[in-house]
Amino acid sequence: MELIGVSGLPEIGPGDDLADLIDERTDLERIDAAERSLPDPSDRSDGFGDVLCVASTVVSKAEDRFADLEDFPAGPRAREIADRLAGITGEEKDARFAQAVLEEGTELLMEAPFLLTETRFGHVGVNAGIDRSNTGGADLLLLPKRPSESAARLHEALSVPVVITDTCGRPFRHGQCGVAIGWAGLPASRDWRGERDRDGRELGVSVQNVIDELAAAANLVAGEGSGGTPAVVVRDFEFGEMGGSDAQFRSVESDFVRQALRGWSHE
Repeated sequence: MELIGVSGLPEIGPGDDLADLIDERTDLERIDAAERSLPDPSDRSDGFGDVLCVASTVVSKAEDRFADLEDFPAGPRAREIADRLAGITGEEKDARFAQAVLEEGTELLMEAPFLLTETRFGHVGVNAGIDRSNTGGADLLLLPKRPSESAARLHEALSVPVVITDTCGRPFRHGQCGVAIGWAGLPASRDWRGERDRDGRELGVSVQNVIDELAAAANLVAGEGSGGTPAVVVRDFEFGEMGGSDAQFRSVESDFVRQALRGWSHE
């Protein structure tokens, strides 16, 4: 498997044709990915050819997800949250930002010592994934409203599977890692249950989150900061013949960490 950064992309703005800009700078046609149909999901032995990983930042910019703090006049709860965070950190907090997080999230899982939210599409992350860097002059850059629909449009235009990526922290780990927040053209995971381990024992619980692993691998090539590359081609990835699933985000019923957070408060 090979990972290739898509170089030479311009600064993306509202209405830009992201698929066309990427297509002009890649050689996806070398494996005929643009001309052929994707493999039947029930027969994945031939793999998927190229997989395109695209940073959510440029998807948001193309979809005009810029916002200013003045778009979010702070309500009483946002002011209360900002005051509490200021008391914890010793730094003044803008209540309008807290209001933006509240409006972009569907559930506030933690409000101190930071804001942890679930987005409309099921992703759990800090500050509802709102970015305050690389915002193109605006105060804020919001996540795509429906990242899997964004991925589906790119998938349809380019005829390769697409993963929309973001970076976020993870419980019990230091630092951030690339994760998938939207995808189209390939399953989210591959199911190893029923396969055999090296000792011949049948696997009973192993389900591999493929799109997160592709996102993390792509992030190594994409990089961070001003020198980052927002699109990466994953070449010669093979899914294998095991079954797949589009389950990506845990249900509340099976997410024991979320359940515990609902009963926890920061002192």
